[in-house]
Amino acid sequence: MLQSLKDKKILVVVAHPDDELLGVGATIHKLIKRCNCRVRVIILGEGITSRANQRDTKAWGNELATHRKNVFAAQKIIGYESVELYNFPDNRFDTVALLDIVKVIEKEKSEFLPEIIFTHHGGDTNIDHRRTFEAVITASRPLEKETVKTIIAFETPSSTEWQASNYPNPFLPNLFFEVDKGDLDAKIAGMENYEFEKRLYPHPRSPEALEIQAKRWGVVVGKSYAEAFMLIRSII
Repeated sequence: MLQSLKDKKILVVVAHPDDELLGVGATIHKLIKRCNCRVRVIILGEGITSRANQRDTKAWGNELATHRKNVFAAQKIIGYESVELYNFPDNRFDTVALLDIVKVIEKEKSEFLPEIIFTHHGGDTNIDHRRTFEAVITASRPLEKETVKTIIAFETPSSTEWQASNYPNPFLPNLFFEVDKGDLDAKIAGMENYEFEKRLYPHPRSPEALEIQAKRWGVVVGKSYAEAFMLIRSII
């Protein structure tokens, strides 16, 4: 399969700064380095103002500026060709018309013409992740001139695994990308640039936990390290 991804254009659609690393950072690092993939990231939400009782972007101006700086520092480590940031309200995507999010994704798709989209799992604890997934599916309906042939959902540590065990839409991976230590180290180094998101062990976003997760999925498929995904749709 890896050879079939050579030179592909990939769009990574995420809700928040750091999701593009947590969910798919090691795999994308590999695809850029080994397969010459062109990868664009769109980050829909500002990712931080929900930490206050009221959304006030002016009051969080310094933190938002730092967050943006962290995004581009992480981009250099992974090798994303481009990143575009939007300003949907953090952890409040359910207060925004789904169509508004869909329109952003449609615009990005029409400009970049990706063949593959990676995005959030639709059953995550985080409402922004679920709405992002819904918007991607809506924006990528398999119409006659649709360029997106493959949609792949990833897990997001500190969201996917924190969903209730009886939630009707569990993350059940059926696609695995083997990665090596260099890919994993790039993912972890990118995450360490996120001043407001990195955490100490045993938090799922800590360096140690991210390595454990990669080893865990590696063990599942007989490799040293892997990232796990759900293949949502692929037209061959």
